[in-house]
Amino acid sequence: MFNGAAKIRHQTHGATPMTEFYSDAQRKLQDAFGTRPLADRVVELIVHDSLTPEDQGFIESRDMFFLATVDANGSPTVSYKGGTPGFVKALDPQTIAFPAYDGNGMFLSMGNASQTGEIGMLFIDFETPHRLRVQARAEVAADDPLMAEFPGATMVVRAKIKDIFINCPRYIHKHKKLETSVYAPTADHTPPMPSWKRIDLVQDVLPDNIKPAVAEAGGPITFEEYAAMAQAGEG
Repeated sequence: MFNGAAKIRHQTHGATPMTEFYSDAQRKLQDAFGTRPLADRVVELIVHDSLTPEDQGFIESRDMFFLATVDANGSPTVSYKGGTPGFVKALDPQTIAFPAYDGNGMFLSMGNASQTGEIGMLFIDFETPHRLRVQARAEVAADDPLMAEFPGATMVVRAKIKDIFINCPRYIHKHKKLETSVYAPTADHTPPMPSWKRIDLVQDVLPDNIKPAVAEAGGPITFEEYAAMAQAGEG
C-alpha cells in the first residue's frame, strides 16, 4: 500500500487535513478498532490533491472506471464508465475530464453530479493489479469546449480533484482483457444502436430521433428476447 508513498507525498502541492478527510462516523470506527493512528498515517503518506506524473499516466491509460455519485438526499449510486484508453484526460494537475456517453435516459450519475457535484472515481488495472481512487467536485455541461475532443459524448464532466490516493491491490482478482466493446465511440468508429432501444415496451417513449434507427436495426424485439441477449453479453 505504501509503495512509492514518500515520492508521491513530496510531489504534491498539499493535501486535505485529517480533520476534513475523516467523518465523525469514520473516526468512531477507527477508535473502536484501534486504528486512528494508522488511519492518520495513511493520509500522511498517500493522500494528495494534485496529479503526479504516475497518477496521470495511469488514469489516461485506463479504458474504464467506476463512478460513484450522491444526490441531495444522500442517496448514492455507482456506475461503470467505459471507453477507449485516454477517454479520461488530465487537463492540469488538479483537473480531469471525461465524457458522458449515450445511456438509458435515466441520467442517475450525471443528474447527481449536476446536483451535488460530489463524485468518487475508482480506476483499476485488473492485470497488474493496481488501483487509484479520486474524490472530486464535478461540473457537467453539454456545451463544454471539450465536447469536440470526445467523439460520441452527450456531455463532458470536469472533475476538480480534492483527494487522490492509491489503494492496496491485494484483493483485486487478476483478469485479462479480451476485447474493446464495440459500443465505445472513437473519431473513426460510430457504435451500433444498443439492443435495449429495440424493446417493444419502450417504443412509445423513445425520443423521436431514435425511432428510425430501430427500424433500420430490424424493428422491435420482445423484452424476453432482449433479456436473453443481455445474459449472453450482447448489447
